[in-house]
Amino acid sequence: MRLDILKTLNAERAARRAAIVVTDVTSGEQRLVKADEAATDPLRDVLEQRLRSGKSGVAETSGGQVFLTVHVPPPRLLATGAVHISQALAPIAKILGYDVIIVDPRTAFATPERFPEVSLIAEWPDTALPPLAVDRYTAFVALTHDPKIDDPALLHVLGRDCFYIGALGSKKTHARRLDRLKAHGVDEAALARIHAPIGLPIGAVSPAEIAVAIMAEITSRLRLTPEGKR
Repeated sequence: MRLDILKTLNAERAARRAAIVVTDVTSGEQRLVKADEAATDPLRDVLEQRLRSGKSGVAETSGGQVFLTVHVPPPRLLATGAVHISQALAPIAKILGYDVIIVDPRTAFATPERFPEVSLIAEWPDTALPPLAVDRYTAFVALTHDPKIDDPALLHVLGRDCFYIGALGSKKTHARRLDRLKAHGVDEAALARIHAPIGLPIGAVSPAEIAVAIMAEITSRLRLTPEGKR
């Protein structure tokens, strides 16, 4: 790999931005395509498909065969609420390759004993979230049912490019939530990004079933839209 390509690739990876190295199989020539350039690239369709899947491989193009080496940041699951659903959700997300972070200022809930091998931040969202650099490879879920915790977190992530935002609660609960967020100046387009009631409608009842429904919806959002974009 050329040094200039390697330097640019390393910079993109350090910033948690996806990129693809395109190698011409016949000539060996290489070029780097950043994720935000894929939509205007001649190989747009195949590049966007590879960014969705995160998988490298050979592709046939009008110019011949190319090998696409895909570099995609590991997805992150950020949750407010060290609750029963989070206890089921965290191990499922980890199995799927997500880095899991749980934010909850209630230290009686946010304990290593209840969440082994999970990053816990026992702070209020206003303090905890800004340093995390929420990005397009971050999924956020609000699970506390407590507006003092969930609402500030939602206000933060709605201003970021995370690929999924979900919130626990019934339709009535969510309607009240929307009213509170509107009072903070959030517009209709931003509010429409929130998946609520959270998770795919599979009739989930138990915390474990709800966790499965949530991860299924997050997975569909990540894999079935370009880079998980809205």
